Amino acid sequence: MSHAVDNDAPRGRFAGGKRMPVALSSRELIKTGFLDSAGDFPLVIEPAFANVNLVDWARSNRALIESMLLEHGAILFRGFNVNSIGHSAGHSSERPLGRFEEVARAITPDLLDYSERAAPRAEVGKNIYTSTEFPADQHIPLHHEMSYSHNWPTKIWFYCAQPASQQGATPIADDRKVFKRIDPSIKKLFTEKRVMYVRNYGDGLDLTWQDVFQTSEREKVEEYCRRSHCEFEWKPGNRLRTRQVRQAVAVHPKLGETVWFNHAHMFHISNLEPHVRESLVEAFGEDVPRNAYYGDGSSIETSVLDEIRGIYNEEAVIFTWQEGDIMLLDNFLASHGRQPFIGPRKIVVAMAEMYTSIGQ
Repeated sequence: MSHAVDNDAPRGRFAGGKRMPVALSSRELIKTGFLDSAGDFPLVIEPAFANVNLVDWARSNRALIESMLLEHGAILFRGFNVNSIGHSAGHSSERPLGRFEEVARAITPDLLDYSERAAPRAEVGKNIYTSTEFPADQHIPLHHEMSYSHNWPTKIWFYCAQPASQQGATPIADDRKVFKRIDPSIKKLFTEKRVMYVRNYGDGLDLTWQDVFQTSEREKVEEYCRRSHCEFEWKPGNRLRTRQVRQAVAVHPKLGETVWFNHAHMFHISNLEPHVRESLVEAFGEDVPRNAYYGDGSSIETSVLDEIRGIYNEEAVIFTWQEGDIMLLDNFLASHGRQPFIGPRKIVVAMAEMYTSIGQ
């Protein structure tokens, strides 16, 4: 790859006052480092020169990016000229190089639909979505994307179009470190029993089944549930209950490393504020909108989940978003969450490379 350098090339490289192209290797176009006091997670990639085109660089260095991602689990691309979200943003004539969708597709060409949803999102580009649209004052614990499902994205992208005026970080954690810290007896219990997720749709307190499955046809919901080994039961009033037993840990398909990989601490009713939890139990009993159990249907101890939440919080790496930041996570190796925030905030996400759990 060649790159025209304005001010950084030695003076002797110019002949007759004319700028001459300087052949630079792919690695010379970027510089790598880490966030302060964050160890080697995430890896930070920045341009070594002005006007490095991230789309072109990424397209030419997919193998390098993949190896970096496998090593570190998370990559933060910072300082590149990425100033729009996707092809549908703005007018058709506004197609600046470096936009987020082009960067994402340069590395992961086939972005995924968001099916079997657990959170409200809006699509802002082709397979590009707003981040979870929970109220700004709510904290979202660290988790892996769609670890409650029988399939999930191997990679997940984040793009900061507008950072919040206060807080609003997307904390991330290295799940190889998380897994090592979990008590062996807890890992053994969850690995043997797995996790059961129970969801009740149609009571007006959570996502509707139409939103979750992106259809208003019962037959399509039933077909999806059968295909994904998910029990379903239609209830009066056009309501639906689903029950599915999924993995508690997952093995990385390329590295063979085992990580903690489930939504138990997210779906379990203990994740709610006490007053909300008490109100839901009083109103619905066992039929709360969502809950998690051991795979045999027995209750998961709140103390166990609190211990897991504590480990996630202690391992969290929190950094302040900068406008134009792009973050790529290996969804096996890294978990993510969200801080509460004040002021407008626009973070969008994209998912890629679907993985299907065999036997689920």
